[in-house]
Amino acid sequence: MEFFPQDYYEFFVVFNDGDYYTGHDLLEAVWLTDRSNLFIKGLLQMTVALYHYEYGNVKGAREMMRVAKQYLTPYQPSHWQLDLIPVLHFIEHCLSLMPLHIDKVDFSEAHKLLTLPRLFINLME
Repeated sequence: MEFFPQDYYEFFVVFNDGDYYTGHDLLEAVWLTDRSNLFIKGLLQMTVALYHYEYGNVKGAREMMRVAKQYLTPYQPSHWQLDLIPVLHFIEHCLSLMPLHIDKVDFSEAHKLLTLPRLFINLME
C-alpha cells in the first residue's frame, strides 16, 4: 500500500464536508513541499474554485476550474489512489452550470447563483 502525506488524507474528510477553505489549506501544505506536483495543484485549484463560487467570485471560480481540469486530465484514470474520472466529470458539470455572463456577485447575493453539485471523493483500495 502506498502512503501519502497526512494532509492529503485529511483533505478528503474536509472536502466531503464541504469545507473547501480548509481543504485548500491542507492541499497547499502538500503542494508547498513539492511544487512540481501538478496533480495536487489541480485538486487545489478545483477546491479553491468551489470556495470562490460560494462567495460570489464566479469568474475566478470558472478560471480555476478550467486550470484544475488542465492539471488533472493527464493523470487520469487514477493517481494517488483517486479515481479522476468522476472528478473530471464533476469539473465539467460545474463549468456548465457557472454563468458566463456574470463575473462576480456580492457575497450577500451568492446564494442566488445556481447551486453546484456536491462531489464526494474517497481513496480507492
